[in-house]
Amino acid sequence: MLYYLTLLTHTDQLAFFRLFKYLTFRSGGAVITALFLAFIVNGSLIQWLKLKQGKGQPIRTDGPQRHIVEKQGTPTMGGLLILLPWVVSTVLWASLSNPYVWIVLLVTLAYGALGLADDYLKVSKRSSDGVSGYLRLGIEFGVAFLATWAIMRLEDPLLFGGLTVPFFKSLLIPFGISFIVVGGIVIAGAANAVNFTDGLDGLAIVPVMIAAATFLLIAYLVGNVNFAKYLELIYVEGTGELAVFLGALIGAGLGFLWYNAPPAMVFMGDTGSLPLGGALGAVAVAVKHEIVLAVVGGLFVLETVSVIVQVISFKTTGKRVFRMAPIHHHYEQLGWKEPTIVIRFWIVAVVLALVGLATLKLR
Repeated sequence: MLYYLTLLTHTDQLAFFRLFKYLTFRSGGAVITALFLAFIVNGSLIQWLKLKQGKGQPIRTDGPQRHIVEKQGTPTMGGLLILLPWVVSTVLWASLSNPYVWIVLLVTLAYGALGLADDYLKVSKRSSDGVSGYLRLGIEFGVAFLATWAIMRLEDPLLFGGLTVPFFKSLLIPFGISFIVVGGIVIAGAANAVNFTDGLDGLAIVPVMIAAATFLLIAYLVGNVNFAKYLELIYVEGTGELAVFLGALIGAGLGFLWYNAPPAMVFMGDTGSLPLGGALGAVAVAVKHEIVLAVVGGLFVLETVSVIVQVISFKTTGKRVFRMAPIHHHYEQLGWKEPTIVIRFWIVAVVLALVGLATLKLR
């Protein structure tokens, strides 16, 4: 909404409002605004969640035993602490005439609503079972397919249904209309990957912010015809505005981390992990960097693969590859302290982000 203050720049006295034309200024403003809003509302939200939930999030009895003692009573649905400042800041600073903004916002809100319903059922039933698996996956993929279809309708005909490959200047794998399936897998897969990663205090939110910062830069470059031409990237008109959306995510994430840092005062829950992952996936599809997301978000991929390998191994051989999955729990069972695991995983996320950024120039 603040973007439209640029309409007031017809006189020198109001020349200041020209700043709102600049994507860099509005992206920075989105970070600060989301962080400011988070500090205003998050403390009260946590108290409200504690009051409503009583005993907090049910702790898995088959998980690390120390969790039953140390994390008992901590409220969940902490994703609300991210969603509220994130969405408000995006609406304030982004150009609302940009369809990409609305697509990623709707994916975020749809996944947030699904996660909220899942967390509510877990808390109300005092069980780790929320929305049924098939229903949940059906909704996730339904939203993801619709979002991919909407994004494809906005693409240049030369890019339609194409999957870009890192390290190549203009290589597109032509999927045509079937790219809806590819994009849907990217979006829903990213949502579930972040969900698997969210198992320790601060473990998921920092890698999400690292990935968001990386894709903020990618969106800015891909959406700018001059930078895209210089770096030999595929130019996708209009996607630069997603930098504002990702800036708001970073600000809201920082505000959440203030309360989620060990020992966490609130858990993200599916209310946060699903929309965070889904948003990253939707942005990756929009800017045509789906494979780069798998690199930048390699930590999330590793967590997901560890679960898949564990399930397949146990069902086929009766043996477990890891002491516990996802893999961060494996290291807990090996005796690593929670802060050690979290910080080392953050370091891995930074390294993978740098590798992902390197793909922009190594062509």
